[in-house]
Amino acid sequence: MSITRRTGVHATLLAVPLVLAVIGGAAAPAGAASPSAASLTCRGRGVDPDAAVRYRTEKVIHAPLSTIWKLQTDVQRWPSWQAPVSSVERLYHGPLRPGAAFRWTTPIPPNPSTPATSLSITSTVQQVRHHTCIRWTGPADGEGLHIDGVHVWNFIKVKDGVLVRTEETHTGPQVDANVPAATGILREGLEGWLTNLKTAAEARGGAGPR
Repeated sequence: MSITRRTGVHATLLAVPLVLAVIGGAAAPAGAASPSAASLTCRGRGVDPDAAVRYRTEKVIHAPLSTIWKLQTDVQRWPSWQAPVSSVERLYHGPLRPGAAFRWTTPIPPNPSTPATSLSITSTVQQVRHHTCIRWTGPADGEGLHIDGVHVWNFIKVKDGVLVRTEETHTGPQVDANVPAATGILREGLEGWLTNLKTAAEARGGAGPR
């Protein structure tokens, strides 16, 4: 899951990140995919088709695919390039793979629906294809807040870089009670995550997908 800030849930789902976001109905960024676009998938599985809170976006990153993949899958190092991620605990050994779980935290400011809190997210990888896609799911819990998220990432080689696409859905009593606000927070989180990923990957140098 990606629950991230305004920028980073996630995490997503339960990704990174439901934080430092301004709740509101701002227009979707230019990079956002059309709501009518087919949902992203990984090994045939996508986001929750029944979720009211959902967001999808994409960005071209001018860096090798190997660099981008390493940043995204080395979850323990997320705090080094994503300020909204306070901590990450790996609950598995070896590479990121189906069944691998990790627990991470991110702060959330007060908003009209919930008080300021620290969100604890437990993400479990369900599907993964090396250098191609990842799908994880899991719960996020904080004071007065519970979210179940599904997060999908796609990585596609393009000229001079990699097109990174991401889509996430959230369900839960608090987010379902105010879909526009929850969607706004999710939007800010995913846009921030992609921006951070792009900045970190391109700063490591090298051009073109590998």
